[in-house]
Order: sequence, then C-alpha cells, then structure tokens
Amino acid sequence: MSSFWSAWVTVITLAVIFGCTWLLLATRKSETHKETTEETVGHSFDGIEEYDNPLPRWWFQMFIATVIFGLAYLALYPGLGNFQGLLGWSSHGQWEEEMQHAEETYKPVFAKYAALSVEDLQKSENEGGLKMGQRMFANNCSVCHGTAATGAYGFPNLADADWLYGGDAATIKASIANGRNGAMPPWGTVLGEEGVRDVTNYVLSLSGAESDAEGAERGKAQFAALCTACHGADGKGLPILGAPNLTDDVWLYGGSFEKVAHSIRNGRNGVMPAHKDLLSDDKIHLITAYVYSLSNK
Repeated sequence: MSSFWSAWVTVITLAVIFGCTWLLLATRKSETHKETTEETVGHSFDGIEEYDNPLPRWWFQMFIATVIFGLAYLALYPGLGNFQGLLGWSSHGQWEEEMQHAEETYKPVFAKYAALSVEDLQKSENEGGLKMGQRMFANNCSVCHGTAATGAYGFPNLADADWLYGGDAATIKASIANGRNGAMPPWGTVLGEEGVRDVTNYVLSLSGAESDAEGAERGKAQFAALCTACHGADGKGLPILGAPNLTDDVWLYGGSFEKVAHSIRNGRNGVMPAHKDLLSDDKIHLITAYVYSLSNK
C-alpha cells in the first residue's frame, strides 16, 4: 500500500474512533438529568411516553471499554495502513506456522505411504492412503473433474478406462505433476464448410455412430491428409500427443454431429494445470493412487 493510502486509512480509522468517543462524552455531559427521574422527554410516540433518563452507567462504561479495546487492538495488530502492529502478527505468518505444524505432524504419515507403490496402495490394508488421496482430490481436482471424478464437458472422466495420455500409474502421476496442454488446430478454413461436414461424417462412422455414407467416403481422404498425423490412420489416437481415440464413442466435447463438426471447424484447446509447485511429491503420489483406483478396481 502506498504511503498516501496508508495515511488515508489511518486517519479515517482513528477519526471514526475518536469521533464516536467525543459524541459519547458530549451526549453524556449534556444530559438534563444525571440520575433516574420520572420526567419525560415531553412528547409521546403513538401514545407512549419516554422517560428522560440518562444513559445507564454500565452501558456508558461498555462503550468506553469498546473504544479502549479498539485502540489496544490497533496498537498490537495490523489495521492502521502499513503499520504492522507491535506484535508483528500477520495472517500470512500464522498460515505459515500452521502449515509448518501440519508438515511436521503429517510428514511421517505421508512418508509411510510414499514408500509404497501405487499398485500396493490399492490393497485393503492401505485403504487409509486412498482416503487421503480422495480428500486431496476433492480439494484440488474436483472443481474440474467433479467430486466423483466423472468429468464434465471438456474435462475428462477419470473413472472409466478411456485415457488421452495413458492410464498407467506413471503417466497419471506425470499428468498431475506437470500438467497437460492439448491442442487441436482449427480446420475450417482449410476444409471449407462442406469439407468439415464430410470429415465429421467420416469421424462419426469410425465409432459406428449414425452418419452419411457418401459424405463419410469423401471425408476419408481428407481425414487421411490432415488428421492421421495425430489420430492415426485407423483413428485410434496417439497417447503421446493426447490425441483421442475416435473409434470408441467416448467424447470429451460431445459426440453429436454439430459438436464434432465444431471441434473440426474451430479446433480445441485443453489445459490441465501443473500441480508440482502446489503439492508435494508425497501428496501427488496419493492423488495418483486414488485416480488409478477409479479405473482399476
């Protein structure tokens, strides 16, 4: 925060506190009666009259105690612009202390499971490790893949046996740690609208979906010229590139004619963020074990 805004916050905060204090004392001093009285304020509200009694002493003392507490708090803790408080406390510092405490407490637990392979973690005696992985998955991955890991539009289903980059333990761990960047180039300007529809018919025919046979036949040659470098001549994909298998009727962005055509026409860009700088290796290991368990029951 700049010095100007620091001074701005400080002045306004103190002005409000001292202003309220002045108002409290001035009102107290101007009271007509200092003790309980039978006198009224001289008018009624819907037939109800109000005694002209002073503010109760305990109530006044509570206001004063609040002011004292506020000033003491602002002296000890951050609240006045850039002033950090006499105790030097900060929410970030407290978070770091709590994280360090958690690291010291749970490090032996993580180390125990880190010594086991992903396959060994599938055994019933290591169920605790999978439950830890499930909770970390919920905290870090469910916003995209869903709480049950069944995915959503544009986000892969991790609970089936269909994998873009491979479903073995090492590949899953690499995906979580390093992230993935999947890109399909747009072919609309190259193919033209008629060509897009022909290739769409051919792609749908690969998985046995309903398609126009004549259009599919025309699209076959265009597919061979433009798409086989990634998806293969047989359309079964290339895991090293993350190019999906087009023959299994599993679709990341939908398998209707219009959605497949949209993918061919405009391309697709999918990004899986890397987690190696967010999570320790031991935590990634447990998340890997949990994800692996979903399709290897």
